Amino acid sequence: MTSEPIPEKLNVLLVGTGGREHALAWRLTQSPHLGKLWVESSANAGLLELGTACPEEFSLKRKYYLERWLVQEKIGFIIIGPEGPLSEGMVDALASPDRAIFGPTRAAARLEWDKAYAKTIMRQTSIPTAEGRVCTTLTAALAYVTERDEPCVVKATGLCAGKGVAVCKNKDEAIAAVKRCMEQREFGAAGDSIVIEERLEGQEVSVLALVDGRTITLLDTVQDHKQVGEGDTGPNTGGMGAFCPTPLLTDQDLQSIARDVFVPAIDGLRRQGIEFRGVLFAGLMLTPAGPKVLEFNCRFGDPETQVLMARFRGDLLRTLWLTAQGRLDEVEFSFDPRTACCVVVCAHGYPGATTKGQLIKGLIPLDRATADSGVAMMFHGATKAAKKGETVTNGGRVVGVTSLGDDLEAAAKQATASAQSIEFQGAFHRRDIGFRVLRQRQISG
Repeated sequence: MTSEPIPEKLNVLLVGTGGREHALAWRLTQSPHLGKLWVESSANAGLLELGTACPEEFSLKRKYYLERWLVQEKIGFIIIGPEGPLSEGMVDALASPDRAIFGPTRAAARLEWDKAYAKTIMRQTSIPTAEGRVCTTLTAALAYVTERDEPCVVKATGLCAGKGVAVCKNKDEAIAAVKRCMEQREFGAAGDSIVIEERLEGQEVSVLALVDGRTITLLDTVQDHKQVGEGDTGPNTGGMGAFCPTPLLTDQDLQSIARDVFVPAIDGLRRQGIEFRGVLFAGLMLTPAGPKVLEFNCRFGDPETQVLMARFRGDLLRTLWLTAQGRLDEVEFSFDPRTACCVVVCAHGYPGATTKGQLIKGLIPLDRATADSGVAMMFHGATKAAKKGETVTNGGRVVGVTSLGDDLEAAAKQATASAQSIEFQGAFHRRDIGFRVLRQRQISG
């Protein structure tokens, strides 16, 4: 670790093609230290407006080419957004004394790509979590759920883009979920083994922290809505919307979470000789017995990043660079006191198969949103640049419409209204993001 200042101009490669990366890129372009921002050739239409597309596909299968290209373009910093490249070991493969990388190594990212391993770390370090069992065969899994009387949760242990979790009400649902993973192979190799847990009751919150190996800095709290239907019904998705901050956690709660969750997790990895640098994301259930960890992610979330970046105040590039250098204690940033709410506009059929190539109308450029706080920020997810400057759909979660408001009710109302202006064939979105907190306030008020 050195104490050298961040370069006056830093060429950056941002890995990832979705809404999370569009939100990060938007903040990165506001840094006075940014030289040239490179994005993947398959990036969404919004990202391609902010950065320069790599000349060829960015893949670790072409490591020799990538190394030459990184040196040729004098890229001094790589920021990795999605979990896939982290699980593949992109940080390990591209590490260099002359190039900083934001993101954990493959060994550290195992907290996300192997839920069974994460469960082991939690048990070893006494992190509060649901009781459960890891099953590696269909026979063992079916026997376990059959003998249980309580509702359970079935999780594929590998990466499933947020879709490998089934919250089951009874044995029949649990048996069906087990068979989808291990017999029907719905999630491929990610379902070779599964975690079966007790079903926790309460509200779910997301707590993200920047970690530089030793220093841990918690970001503002977020609540995400995973289920596709209003009222939190239907199958799980990658995220239908989020808001930040959530009033459900106090500063004292966060101190306890840092002490009981984040510090033990980082120390548990360190005892195995693993240093974690990047973002550690804890999905927590607020149970009557206190917060319990549902899962760990090892990167920024989507759509959590959209609401965090809408409120972020500071130099994001400098913040991430210093974190990657092991110098998080030098970072200074804050968050806008207003509330941010993101409503995700999805394509018909999501979270199942969707039709691509639908023309999108009603998109507002980000520069208009930054000039006028009354205009929603529209972060592109699954979009693609088409002919004549048009933008078309390219997957399930198409646009994250994000608004700031004096409180959650105002932010949610603005984001929902703005989401209705996004038009393409089959477009839909939830109209009740934040409903559980708003309803709780109405009852208590």
